Amino acid sequence: MRLRSTLVAAGLVAALALTGCSSGDQKDASADGGAALTIAKPDGAITTESNNPWIGDSSANKLGYKNVIIEPLAMVNLVGDNETTPWLAEKVTWNDDYTQLRVTPRSGVTWNDGEDFTADDIVFTFDLIRNTPALDTGNLQLTDVAKDGDDVVLSFAESKFVKQAQVLHIGIVPEHIWKDVDDPTTFENPDPVGTGPYTLESFSSQSVTLKARDDYWGGDLAVPTLYYISYNDNTALTTALASGDADWAQAFIPDVKSAFVDKDPEHNVFWAANVMAPDVLFVNHTKKPFNNLAFREAVNMVIDRPAHTEIAREKAGPVLTSVTGLPTPVGEQYISPEYKGKELALDVDGARKILEDAGYTWKGDALIDPDGEPVSFTLQVPQGWNDYVTGISLIADQVKKTLGADAKVDTPDADTWWAAKRSGDFDAIMHWTDSGTTPYDLYSDTMDGRWLLAGDDVDYNFGRYKNDRATELLNTYATSASDDERTAALEELQKIFVEDVPVIPVGTHPYLGEYNTRNYVGWPSEDDQYATADPTQVTVPLILTKLKPAK
Repeated sequence: MRLRSTLVAAGLVAALALTGCSSGDQKDASADGGAALTIAKPDGAITTESNNPWIGDSSANKLGYKNVIIEPLAMVNLVGDNETTPWLAEKVTWNDDYTQLRVTPRSGVTWNDGEDFTADDIVFTFDLIRNTPALDTGNLQLTDVAKDGDDVVLSFAESKFVKQAQVLHIGIVPEHIWKDVDDPTTFENPDPVGTGPYTLESFSSQSVTLKARDDYWGGDLAVPTLYYISYNDNTALTTALASGDADWAQAFIPDVKSAFVDKDPEHNVFWAANVMAPDVLFVNHTKKPFNNLAFREAVNMVIDRPAHTEIAREKAGPVLTSVTGLPTPVGEQYISPEYKGKELALDVDGARKILEDAGYTWKGDALIDPDGEPVSFTLQVPQGWNDYVTGISLIADQVKKTLGADAKVDTPDADTWWAAKRSGDFDAIMHWTDSGTTPYDLYSDTMDGRWLLAGDDVDYNFGRYKNDRATELLNTYATSASDDERTAALEELQKIFVEDVPVIPVGTHPYLGEYNTRNYVGWPSEDDQYATADPTQVTVPLILTKLKPAK
């Protein structure tokens, strides 16, 4: 399925300035009458300033303000209709097998130092990635970057059908600045030059201030000032959101309704944007008890998913219902006809029957495996991950109560858990899958044998599931130039997922966002899903151009 391209007019939003007021000094109206917008994170003090967009732990990346300075070619919506909105590109066109991308640069765009943005900047950026392996974190496998008339043509060693967003979301940097940088992996970029709607004004260990450009190519901006604030922890961030000292955040807030929404129900909004990524139990296929298909099937059948959504996720997102593991409605279009309408249902009697047929017995209430040994396992997530801790506790109780397996819960520190999940030193862990605009990430993350080629420590397929046919089908889905071949591969992948239970799907894994509408309206929401409400995503400039003063 080809992502839809939606051309955007040069003037995205023409918004009037707002005369407003707020409680904190930083929220006072600025000189032009508009209220500042405070974007919050719970990361503690940011001790070192770095505005390098390539460095993952730079302050610009950690706080997210990189996204309002450096802009991408296009923005792919992970919710709604998965549409593609050209941004610095006027138009983007893929060839049939997605090994080549033609980019028509947008005219009339300037860098914030007054220089014109041109096709040469696009060529330079992708050449920089191609020639600096440390910058190629998405493994783009670029083979050529060339100008063709007014366009730029990017060529790749393999199809980018399933990784279109990774390519389109690359931030374009100015050639006239970066061409003189000796080492782009360490350059701190103290005076960041970008095409984005805001420019960096000041930096401290607790906050960063950015000012709106009056010459932004995308039109007038309603919000004149952005404050990026780093609170000490999630509790402090929640307090700031509830009091109105912070306006916009992405955080899991326990009891979010009473802690945030109910503090000002007319204006405070929490939206969990449903994307194509579930939370799953990665189970260890190399040892008991999950190396037995019957036991995996049985556990899958006794998980109370509505209870998980209600209690663990506090209604953040819909219940996961499809047997394919795909969240709906966002993934509905990809569900095979064989599994349309087939739902993950609680069926204790059916689960016990499967175990009996496979040679399991019970001694009193305790489940005994076909070798005569009691069945036991441990579920792990890091301490402090409250929603996940609650989630695995519910599952452990359900499995113990319905099947008689001795299910334990362990909550090690995050570093210990992270190392164990990569090395496979666990029975079962709860984890998310990546999200994309196709189901590829879900099925690759859970079934692809290529993850196992990395050696002892892997980055996905943590349970060491091995199925050569699944790996072959994933490659076909990712590289084929034929929609029919991709559809056939996906249908067979879903059959393997349903019948062989490589992981146990538990719940949806939405993108969270908290904001208020006291000063500005036009935010993404359940009723207007043009983007997620996560302020750390590449789509933030799109949101800021859509905001208008509240009346």
